[in-house]
Amino acid sequence: MSKQSLPVVDLNAVACCPPIAVRPMEADQAAVVAPMFKALGDPVRLRLMSMIASVPEMCVCDLTPAFDLSGPTISHHLKVLREAGLVDSERRGTWVWYRVRPDAFRQLGALLEISTGDGGA
Repeated sequence: MSKQSLPVVDLNAVACCPPIAVRPMEADQAAVVAPMFKALGDPVRLRLMSMIASVPEMCVCDLTPAFDLSGPTISHHLKVLREAGLVDSERRGTWVWYRVRPDAFRQLGALLEISTGDGGA
């Protein structure tokens, strides 16, 4: 399996898109948003994202022991989340600290919003 490099997502480009239930996405819009969903499509990354989002910030030293995976594998998954624009990171000495990018999740949530139009279920 070949390794693919994900481009860093421009969150300003994501903000341009109306909810997908309003009208079909243009190809270029889908190409911008897809890496974010792809990053969340892996169970390890989804769990990492959940752990990071549950606190203001989290050290990689606290994330790694929660998985039966090597440190480099966890670092790879965190890199994918960072390149997808879902988390920010900051190196402090030996360790890297991660925090969620709330604007990214607000924009993804807005894309997935479905209005029933009748005020009901």
